[in-house]
This record gives sequence, C-alpha cells and structure tokens, in this order.
Amino acid sequence: MPKEDVIEVEGVVTEILPGTNFRVKLTNDHIITAYLCGKMRQYTVRVCVGDKVKVEMSPYDLNKGRITYRNRH
Repeated sequence: MPKEDVIEVEGVVTEILPGTNFRVKLTNDHIITAYLCGKMRQYTVRVCVGDKVKVEMSPYDLNKGRITYRNRH
C-alpha cells in the first residue's frame, strides 16, 4: 500500500491491551484498536493511558490503526 493512502488522525489512549495493542479514542469520538509502529518498538517508546498520539489508519479498515507518534507533555 502506498504511503499516500493513509489517514492521519489524533487521539487519546484509553486502554492498554495485550500484545502492545491499545484502545484509542479519536478526536471524532470514534474508538479504534491501534498497535505501535516498528520504530517506536525499536526505541522502546512508552505509551500510557491518557497519552495523546498520532494514528495512521488505512481507508479500507477504519477500526484498526498504527500509532506513529506520542506527543510530549
């Protein structure tokens, strides 16, 4: 899939699920399941409940996404 086909949205982590998955509430009040991207796993970026994150979603499945950035406090 080309990089241009992703949808970038912001949200807040509401729940931590097993297997480095997270429940994220988006700015439009839609709740999705998201996982960490590879660079965040490589550099062990910690994501906690209440963190604001940037999520990339595929236009084909709007219930799953990939966390690409965690905003600093």
